[in-house]
Amino acid sequence: MPGAGNFRADFGASVVVALVALPLCVGVAVASGVPAELGIVTGVVGGLVTGWFRGSALQVSGPAAGLTVLVYEAVQGYGLAALGVLVLAAGVLQLGMGVLRLGRWFRAISVAVVHGMLAGIGLVLIAGQLYAVGGVEAPGHTLAKVATVHELGARADWAAVALGAGTIAVLVLWRRVPARARLVPGALVGVAAATVVAAVLRLPVERVRVTGVLDAVAPPGWSGFGVLGSVGAVGTVIALALIASAETLFSAAAVDRMHDGPRTDYDRELVAQGVGNTVCGLLGALPMTAVIVRSSANVEAGARTRAARIMHGGWLLLFAVAFPQLLEVVPLAALAGVLLHAGWKLLPARAVAALWRSHRGEAVVLVVTAVSIVATSLFEGVLIGLGLAVAKAAWETSHVHIEEVWEGDELCVRVVGNASFLRLPKLLDALEALPHGPSVRLDLSGLRHLDHACLTALEGWERARMPLPGREGVS
Repeated sequence: MPGAGNFRADFGASVVVALVALPLCVGVAVASGVPAELGIVTGVVGGLVTGWFRGSALQVSGPAAGLTVLVYEAVQGYGLAALGVLVLAAGVLQLGMGVLRLGRWFRAISVAVVHGMLAGIGLVLIAGQLYAVGGVEAPGHTLAKVATVHELGARADWAAVALGAGTIAVLVLWRRVPARARLVPGALVGVAAATVVAAVLRLPVERVRVTGVLDAVAPPGWSGFGVLGSVGAVGTVIALALIASAETLFSAAAVDRMHDGPRTDYDRELVAQGVGNTVCGLLGALPMTAVIVRSSANVEAGARTRAARIMHGGWLLLFAVAFPQLLEVVPLAALAGVLLHAGWKLLPARAVAALWRSHRGEAVVLVVTAVSIVATSLFEGVLIGLGLAVAKAAWETSHVHIEEVWEGDELCVRVVGNASFLRLPKLLDALEALPHGPSVRLDLSGLRHLDHACLTALEGWERARMPLPGREGVS
């Protein structure tokens, strides 16, 4: 029976995805500065709530490394109690965008900005997790982390460093193991190996603190909504909604290329993410987004329907409720190793090299976006990248070509293209270089666009060329 075959395939895939998701849920939560259980709560919601929607059949949602930096900044700035309000507001915003059918417009975002955003997140993640691997308290700002990274050698706990490095080594080497032998995800193998080593050698390293999933759930109170009166908090909500939506929909495009099943309905998927984040906000948990690592694991494990992602949420809930004590033996350095590896994979070295060879302007946008995120914040860095991308597009589309043709004793100057303020210096230089003696006829019929700045400049040039009595001039 096809139905039975689908169930067997989805059941097996759900177990694999849950094993991939578990260490990532915990690691992202710890890196975000919140209790580990909140990461699992978000993973459960991503499966049991978002999984029911028909937006994308095989895409899997949960807490993502891409939102770690923004969540950490929000928790540090407004407190853990405000996190639920911010996530709830972001979910409602996403839900509204989906209802208004804005999902498809996210495909118009510059790919260079998205790659730059991921690169910036990767750099910030690496800078922060280097301290976590070493068991050292990190400075508050990313630039401070980068500036003092050379001091880690003298302050690091080398037992923790060994566990983190060992976890990364397992993740790298696991991909070279024959596919038939890779029945368990590399992240789980690496964390499990580090946990066993730490337990056998009784290493005095810091471990995950767990209080229970149900105890960690803290719905926001009415007083908490006062934080939305802050401009900074509103900016955080907008950033959460936009970045989570963009990451989800770009992930959906990538997942669609991995299978032959139904394509993603971007607006429905945006509604699904909005509902999921609304529920996460009501539970006081981390924000969610579709995660390419889990989604690709779901496809590769043979999932056929959305039942796989629903069941993966059930496995996470069962594990967190029935075996929470197992998390308490996991070294934080091992989770930091997983996130260091994830941050490294976010760095698009090949994309930069390819863009530099073919579209250097796009490569510049990518690098500037990444550096801006490191230097300022995620939200400000993305805005800088978007602004630069828009300016680049405006510059490239505002081509103006000037043709000079003599028609008897009259010089005909034909302006062709898009005359915007960006090309105004070039336009005026060409017009002012025209000879002053003969009559000049300016032909603007070839312009597809003429903005107000150029029109005003042309009128001024025309007045300056107006002939004196008895002399020729502009016609």
